Amino acid sequence: MTRILHISDTHFGSEREPAVQALLGLAHRLQPQLVLLGGDITQRARRGQFAAARRFVQALQRPVLAVPGNHDIPLYNLVARLFDPYGGYRRALGVNLEPVVETEGLLAIGVNSTHPARHKNGRVSPGQVVRVAQRLREADPARLRVVLLHHPVRAAVDSDRGNLLAGRDLAVPAWVDAGADLILGGHIHLPYILPIHGAAGSAPRRAWTIQAGTAVSRRLRGGISNSVNVIDHSIDNGRHQCVAQRWDYADNTGEFHCVASQPLDLQRDAS
Repeated sequence: MTRILHISDTHFGSEREPAVQALLGLAHRLQPQLVLLGGDITQRARRGQFAAARRFVQALQRPVLAVPGNHDIPLYNLVARLFDPYGGYRRALGVNLEPVVETEGLLAIGVNSTHPARHKNGRVSPGQVVRVAQRLREADPARLRVVLLHHPVRAAVDSDRGNLLAGRDLAVPAWVDAGADLILGGHIHLPYILPIHGAAGSAPRRAWTIQAGTAVSRRLRGGISNSVNVIDHSIDNGRHQCVAQRWDYADNTGEFHCVASQPLDLQRDAS
């Protein structure tokens, strides 16, 4: 079985320390093969906030694939935003803004959906779409194929439509048709799961988008506590089985608890 811990929007600089410790405890208890850290890792891209994020990543003691969010680019330091927008991020979390992890059971592709010229909204370029689609097509169909980015590709409520990824109309069908099973996002601090579809044929291929809430910050939304996702994937007698669980932090226990579990049907070619 492959297990992924999907966390986003930690916003170090506005973190709740009990939630941080509880999340570390959850990671140590569940032992995921990979932690996906989906951007807005810091609150204002400051040195101390990146240092706190780095300590957190090291304390996880698990492999981590991270991508930046809009909050990880300096907002008030205009010189840094213009000439070295990802300098702090790279020093703390790695030079590669679009890392890829491939194991026997998993292909996880990171996509940088931020741009220094955009205040908060995200976009992907046609070049990024082509690159990711090519990598997906090359993957062994036995692998769970995951794309991680910061910005959402589908909204659960109308008020979030303005937060959706620019370029999604090209990216989503291209990636789904190329074999993506899951597209994971954050940014809006609202956890949900929705189907997404490819473009090819009369019966387009279906995949899923999974949104994470804010993992540990005080920037809560809609009465939802700090929240993360756990994704399990296995193959039983040739049939793919995938379950996405939502884990929320409870103040009264000081721990994350599973509050929802949804089986996800993964489509594979008949061959």
